[in-house]
Amino acid sequence: MALELADIFHEYGLAYREKYSEKLLSSHRQAMWAIERCRTEALGGQLYGCASCGEFQYSYHSCRNRHCPKCQHELTQDWLEVQKELLLPVPYFMVTFTLPSELRELVSRNQKLMYTLLFQASAQAAQKLAQDPRYVGGQIGLVGVLHTWTRNLIYHPHVHYLAPGGGLNADGQTWMPARNHFFLPVRALSKLFRAAFRSALKKTDLYNQVPQKVWSKAWVVHCKSVGDGQAALKYLAPYIHRVAISNRRLVKFIDNGSMETSQVTFQYRVSDTSQIKFCTLSVESFMQRFLQHILPHGFVKVRYYGFFGASVRPRLVLLQKQLNKNADPEQADETVQKTVAAETQPKILCPKCGQPMLFQRDIQPSTCRAP
Repeated sequence: MALELADIFHEYGLAYREKYSEKLLSSHRQAMWAIERCRTEALGGQLYGCASCGEFQYSYHSCRNRHCPKCQHELTQDWLEVQKELLLPVPYFMVTFTLPSELRELVSRNQKLMYTLLFQASAQAAQKLAQDPRYVGGQIGLVGVLHTWTRNLIYHPHVHYLAPGGGLNADGQTWMPARNHFFLPVRALSKLFRAAFRSALKKTDLYNQVPQKVWSKAWVVHCKSVGDGQAALKYLAPYIHRVAISNRRLVKFIDNGSMETSQVTFQYRVSDTSQIKFCTLSVESFMQRFLQHILPHGFVKVRYYGFFGASVRPRLVLLQKQLNKNADPEQADETVQKTVAAETQPKILCPKCGQPMLFQRDIQPSTCRAP
C-alpha cells in the first residue's frame, strides 16, 4: 500500500501534539485530527453490496478538511464546474505576487492580517495599473488564490491571480482587450505592489518591525500567458485546492522509534529544470514544515476582484453574452453531453465483477469528536 500523510500522523501525531501542546495552534490540531481519521471507520460511512457476486464494499466518509491530501481532488473538480460559469472567451494571464523573504517571519506570526494585506495590496496594484490606457484602460477581473509553500515545503507566501486579457471601460459595458498578447508590465506592477503593501502596513502596529531595506528592494511579480479560458481554468484549478504536499510525493518513511530520529523522504520537481529531487527530514521537521502551511480558521484563500466580484456578477453576465456571440454551439453541446454522461455514471462499482453496488446500511461514526 502506498505511503500516505495519514500514516505518518497516525504513528507520531500524538507525540507531536504532546511535545508542542502549549504552542500548537487549534487550526493545526484540527487538521491533524481530520487527516488521521479521513476515510476511516472513525468518521462513519456506508456499506454497499454487489447483487451479482456477493462482494461487499465499505465507503467511509471524507474529512473534507481543506488541508487533507485525500479530499482535495474532488473539491477541485467541483470548483471547476462553478468557475466555468465565469469564463470569458478571451486570452487569460496568470499574475503572481510574492512577499520578500525578509517579511516571512513576521507574516508567519501574524498570518490572518498579513495574508489579507497581501491580497488587498496586490489586487489594488493590478487594478490601478490596468486603468492606464497604455495597457488595458479599464477595470479588470481577478480570481486570486493564496499559496504559502515552495515545492520542498519552505514557507513562501504568494498569491496567484487568473485574469482575462482585457477590462471594462468606464461605461461598464465596452470591452477593452489587452494589446498584442501583453497584459501588465511587471516592473511597474512590482513598485505599485510594494507601495500599496507599505501604505496598508503603516496602519498597523507591525510596521516598525519591518527592516527598512525591504522598502528599497524590488519585489517579485510575474505575469505569463496561460491560453484561453478553458486552458486557464485547468492551469489554476490545482492551485485552488492543492495542499502543501500530496500523498503521491511521499517516497519513504523509516520508523526509528521516535519522531526525532525517524525519517520521511519526499520528492519534488525543481521549477527551473524540471529535475526530480528528494528531500529527507526527521518526522518532527517534516510535520513542522507541513503544519506551517495550515491556514487560520475561517480564512478565505480564494478571492474575487473587479468585475468578478459578487456584487457585479450581473454585469459579468452581460459581458459574457456580448463576447460569446461567436461561440461555437456544437462545442457547447459537446461539453454539456460530457457533463451529463459523467453525472449519470454509478458512483460505486464492484471491484470483482464491475457491476453497480447497492446500498446496504449506514455506518455510524465513533463518539470521538474533533478538538
